[in-house]
Amino acid sequence: MGLFKRNPFGHILFIKLWLIRIAGGLSHRRYRGFNELQIEGSEIIKKLPPTGVLFVSNHQTYFADVVSMFHVFNASLSGREDTIKNVGYLWHPKLNMYYVAAKETMESGILPKIMAYAGAVTVERTWRAEGQEVSRNVNPDDTKNIGVALDDGWVITFPQGTTKPFKPIRKGTAHIIKHYKPIVVPVVIDGFRRSFDKKGLRIKKRNILQSMVIKEPLEIDYENDSVEKIVEQIEYAIEQHVSFLKVIPAETREEMEALNKLRKWEY
Repeated sequence: MGLFKRNPFGHILFIKLWLIRIAGGLSHRRYRGFNELQIEGSEIIKKLPPTGVLFVSNHQTYFADVVSMFHVFNASLSGREDTIKNVGYLWHPKLNMYYVAAKETMESGILPKIMAYAGAVTVERTWRAEGQEVSRNVNPDDTKNIGVALDDGWVITFPQGTTKPFKPIRKGTAHIIKHYKPIVVPVVIDGFRRSFDKKGLRIKKRNILQSMVIKEPLEIDYENDSVEKIVEQIEYAIEQHVSFLKVIPAETREEMEALNKLRKWEY
């Protein structure tokens, strides 16, 4: 790797490499130490092609979710199965891995800006800005940038666009899938909102069992499946369809409802 080689977004890969190494080393104990991350399905990661893969996941914190995926995906690529034991896998991380994030969030401070350099594809939310409800058209450059990232490597996205559970899937994700035809891999996470604050930077509670389940790629007919059908597929795959509420204990449902009321301003 050349010292000043850049990715399609102009980021110097040498800088990105060291950002991932340092951030990964500092965050490792959050998933294997203070708390434990239980992983299932990591063998699927090694079967994926190097580019054109879109991971869709539910969302529980701003940053802890995606950082955990950087750990798990790189550990899997280095031969570890369902474990992130020994952080040495970050010495040669996958540098063409990206994640979709709200532009407003990634410009909210020095740390988010540093994390953005490590792989964020920032987009402008069409439904919320600065804590207020808005309605604006999708920026075509945002969609184009996600396509550029898919062409270069892997992209992680949280299609609900919020950390609140059981919120609708944004149709924009389905449009991107139909247009760019990526391999779509569902990921289901849990335990993060109990162990971290909403930003995912501060440890809120220790000895929490976090979990990540990586599922087989979705079977999608890119030409004939409607946007609505793809949205429904994703809802079921990431276990955010309203039908899943029926299998959640009543006390947990009440806790989530109370949490949503307290965090109305979020996203």
